[in-house]
Amino acid sequence: MTYQTITTDTQDNILTLTLNRPDRLNAFTNQMKDEMIAAFDAADADDEVRAIIVTGAGRGFCAGADLDDPEAFTSARLDPRSTDPAIWDDPVNRDSGGELALRIFNCLKPVIAAVNGPAVGVGATMQLPMDIRIASETARFGFVFARRGIVPEAASTWFLPRVVGMSQALEWCYTGRVFDAAEALQGGLIRSVHAPDDLLPAARALAREIAENTAPVSIALMRQMMWRMAGAEHPMAAHRVDSRAIAARGAMADTAEGVASFREKRAPVFPDRVSRDLPGFFPWWTEPGWLDEEDKT
Repeated sequence: MTYQTITTDTQDNILTLTLNRPDRLNAFTNQMKDEMIAAFDAADADDEVRAIIVTGAGRGFCAGADLDDPEAFTSARLDPRSTDPAIWDDPVNRDSGGELALRIFNCLKPVIAAVNGPAVGVGATMQLPMDIRIASETARFGFVFARRGIVPEAASTWFLPRVVGMSQALEWCYTGRVFDAAEALQGGLIRSVHAPDDLLPAARALAREIAENTAPVSIALMRQMMWRMAGAEHPMAAHRVDSRAIAARGAMADTAEGVASFREKRAPVFPDRVSRDLPGFFPWWTEPGWLDEEDKT
């Protein structure tokens, strides 16, 4: 697929997705949203992709929504008093940042954000469903919505408190201030801070550690287990899924290879593939009553 607002490059089983509107500090548009979703779809379907890095071209990561995009706030034309769920479930009316965040949430591959410069508004919130965030010393972050007279989007009121805690999430959203990488590190938003020239090498080193040493089906399951259990009401939900996943994976070829490679002191060559070998109960969260009240013991 030919993209206009992003670029993609796959090397050593790592897909690098680069936001590519450097003249606009990679400001977010509906076209960028559609292209990023398409790139994540392609990555999930490609067994050669074992990890994904998201970064920005030029000196910015993403400067937020492009206010010159005529579709930037399409839902503002709707009556917010409407209680019909079908209206807010209709893709035409949904928050575009939220569409992207939910697609990243559903991804089957680990996602690393390499934040190379300013990341405000949706540029900050799109990172939250990514798994690991690292930043350049030149990075800046801002949940600036209250200063624009709007509210956080991209499902960030669900993600941000889970990533950094409620108090920190509220402070950053209440003030709407733009803060530097050091504060992001202290607040738990990012894992580490790097010199600009060291940022992508650090992201690639982390991605390679995953790609070269782990079973992709295990990673796909683990990613969904971790994220979805973050919203579970009771640990029984995790216990049920853990038990099913352990039983399913234990019967597959990856487990035999993991044990054999450990005993033989060699790198593993895992044969199972995400495209064909996810267990039959996946996705378990779509099963009716998969956690009933009487099972919370």
